Amino acid sequence: MPKHLLLELGLEEVPARFVRGAIDQLQERVERWLEQSRIAHEGVKAYATPRRLAIVVHNAADKQTDVHEEVKGPARKIAVDEQGQWSKATLGFARSQGVDPEQLFFKELNGVEYIYANKSSIGTDTADVLAEGLSSIVHAMTFPKNMRWGSYEMRFVRPIRWVVALFGSDIIPIEFTGVKAGNVSRGHRFLGEETVITSAEQYVERLREQHVIVDVEERKALIVSQLEKLAAEKQWNISIKEDLLEEVLFLVEYPTALFGTFDESFLHIPQDVLITSMREHQRYFPVLDAQNQLLPYFVTVRNGDDKGLDIVAKGNEKVLRARLSDAKFFYQEDQKLRIEDCVKKLDSIVFHEELGTLGDKVRRIRAIADKLAAVVKADEQVAVKVSRAADICKFDLVTQMVYEFPELQGQMGEDYALKLNEDAEVARAINEHYKPRFAGDTAPATLVGQLVSLADKMDTLVGCFAIGIIPTGSQDPYALRRQATGIVQMIVEQNVPLSLSQLFDVALDVQEQAQLLKRNRVEVRNDLYDFFGLRVKNVLSEEVRYDVVDAALAAGYDDVKLTIARGKSLMTAVQQEAFKTTVESFNRVANLAAKAEHADVNEELFEQDQERELYASWKLAHEQIERSIQQPEQVLIELGKLEQPITAFFDDVMVMAKDEAVKNNRLALLKLIANDLYRYADFSKLVWASV
Repeated sequence: MPKHLLLELGLEEVPARFVRGAIDQLQERVERWLEQSRIAHEGVKAYATPRRLAIVVHNAADKQTDVHEEVKGPARKIAVDEQGQWSKATLGFARSQGVDPEQLFFKELNGVEYIYANKSSIGTDTADVLAEGLSSIVHAMTFPKNMRWGSYEMRFVRPIRWVVALFGSDIIPIEFTGVKAGNVSRGHRFLGEETVITSAEQYVERLREQHVIVDVEERKALIVSQLEKLAAEKQWNISIKEDLLEEVLFLVEYPTALFGTFDESFLHIPQDVLITSMREHQRYFPVLDAQNQLLPYFVTVRNGDDKGLDIVAKGNEKVLRARLSDAKFFYQEDQKLRIEDCVKKLDSIVFHEELGTLGDKVRRIRAIADKLAAVVKADEQVAVKVSRAADICKFDLVTQMVYEFPELQGQMGEDYALKLNEDAEVARAINEHYKPRFAGDTAPATLVGQLVSLADKMDTLVGCFAIGIIPTGSQDPYALRRQATGIVQMIVEQNVPLSLSQLFDVALDVQEQAQLLKRNRVEVRNDLYDFFGLRVKNVLSEEVRYDVVDAALAAGYDDVKLTIARGKSLMTAVQQEAFKTTVESFNRVANLAAKAEHADVNEELFEQDQERELYASWKLAHEQIERSIQQPEQVLIELGKLEQPITAFFDDVMVMAKDEAVKNNRLALLKLIANDLYRYADFSKLVWASV
């Protein structure tokens, strides 16, 4: 009969950032192994705390499923040689399937005879395969960082200290680094003790008795409910960031929320500094008022019960006081600096060995930003601010505060710049030029910030591509994908009037003048265009279906915002059934136009009225398209007006006429139309079956 399966790996404390990936991996590997081993079950659930990774398989079958299947081999003409004997291919097929050649037989499939083998596999008892299977799963697991301990060869995220492995009530005989599996688990390090698990059904409750909430979602809900209860009691707004909640979740086994205070004098330090110090260094949740202003309180989650919370709070207050005192000192010392002195120090910091120092990068950013300001025809006042912001955009990187809290780069630059009497818009651009910092972040709101941000990101992208650093697979150490996505986001959300080619050319010019291009300029430009194409595709894919994305991108995406608009208008059109016949006529034009050698039409060679009518209709539509090229909906309307004359043309005109001049003239006419079609989309990529 079916039984529950339990595997628990007891470990030394695992870094919180590794736990989620570890339990997901363990669950995925167990599910895949069960499927491959033909062991039926009713679901797999993973559990985890800082000291354990566990998996429970509900109602696993006590025996593998039997398999009876026919396996297709080579066709008869390959299976039998000229003497009527089994060929080498057939004999190899029989060996691979573990059957005797005499057991092979022929069977017809789609009018062709193939050789088949009856392959049967009788399932064995699940208990007989568990030890080897679970052992291979654990040994195959990978982590961002592995450890070896003692004299053992096995590598794992942290040393294994105990193992619980049960199938029903039976212990599975497995062993890792000298630790044999049993039925004894360990509770909370300070509040619990060892506990015997006689079956997987008892696992969660037995550990709860020992002050361990092993269910991840239950533990998370408990933390959130405690924070919400505390906020309601104190009338606070406790800022709960998901990444901090996730980290705290895997730092505790038995959560208890508590709060503490800090001296109000620290509130004179910028709020972001205090919040960063609490979150990043202490894993505290900041407390805000109704106006989202920081209050002199913090909330933390203890790994334990509610006894002696006042003592725990005082200990945390002491630690935080030291942290905030450091931050206060850094803040006060940084304000003694001069911006120009900070900028000079950038010349001593290497950005990349082939791309120079941060000082070199800042000078390139200034050059690119100045050129972009000229391209967008920014007024003189904006251009001056762009130059100044570009010159000092990285000065805060040498401050003590940013050295201690790298997350505050830009934010501290804005604060210090304002205190040093820089223009408010210039100061804001120092902060904004890092945006968007991450997925979901906002784009720079000011033109000054946008231009400096574009210059910074394009310098990095072009510089890396120019020396051969192009992201492949999951490798992207310079976050080039994120920076390109940020550029696309800025263009779309902020209506930045720049095309990709303008951005590429300006940045390439500056890199070329600095003699940094190690690759052919055209190749770099093409690689950049392809790279940005994937970013545009990702944005458009959020709005429209895949075939519409492909159709719209095939017409080019140099003008990103126009490409997005084309995709959306095309998506609206394909949802109308009548548009299908319009597309069919477009595709007939495109297919024949591909045979045209040129697009020079001679009206004197027209022989039939339908030719003349189609040409006249195209000229009228073409004029309208030229005037409304930035309005995709209108362009599509104008193209749609060609459907009727196209249909009449194909009904009554023989395109491939015997007279070579007449034929080429008709093909040229179709090419003129096709050229306008391809400016909008490649309609042949639309898939009507998915409508």
